Amino acid sequence: MKKPATRRRTPLFEVRHSPIHGYGVFAARRIRRGTTVIEYLGERVSHAQADARYEDKDPNDNHTFLFTVDAKTVIDAGVDGNEARYINHGCDPNCESTAVNKRIFIEAIRTIQPGEELSYDYQIQRDDDDDANVDDVYACRCGAKNCRGSMLEAAKKPRPAAPAPAHRAPDRAAGKDAAVRRRATRHGRVTERSRRRGR
Repeated sequence: MKKPATRRRTPLFEVRHSPIHGYGVFAARRIRRGTTVIEYLGERVSHAQADARYEDKDPNDNHTFLFTVDAKTVIDAGVDGNEARYINHGCDPNCESTAVNKRIFIEAIRTIQPGEELSYDYQIQRDDDDDANVDDVYACRCGAKNCRGSMLEAAKKPRPAAPAPAHRAPDRAAGKDAAVRRRATRHGRVTERSRRRGR
């Protein structure tokens, strides 16, 4: 007896050259809002390991496959990574990154039509010691009407400094926490600032 033919479903997406940058990920069929498109995979390393891996990179090269999970862990999709590493930044994105049990997923935030490129906002953190050309290095070419011109998070307006309380000893614990926060976010939502790998 002949087995009934099984119908193969079209893959959710495909990787191909992108008008935004290098390779991109494109919807191969309609993706409904709320769909988990893909998990961001790669080798899980410490921040120190990630920094050491790419310490010799040209500071003007903005490519990376690093994604911060938390204060201890970074995913390096350049090692054992999957197609998620090719999803480009967009200032008017159709996806967002979400963390579930220290795993990173890319989810659709609106319905995406076949042929449309997937994107999410990298929101790369700005640092006080950024070079003057940091916005040029991380220039955005997404083409959205509301494009802010940079893959970096929007620049914050400086707030007036509050007066320091008199005779207060430095809070070493708070300083340590702040250092941990800086280290944890240095890699940004998807990128580690000065050490990005080419696509």
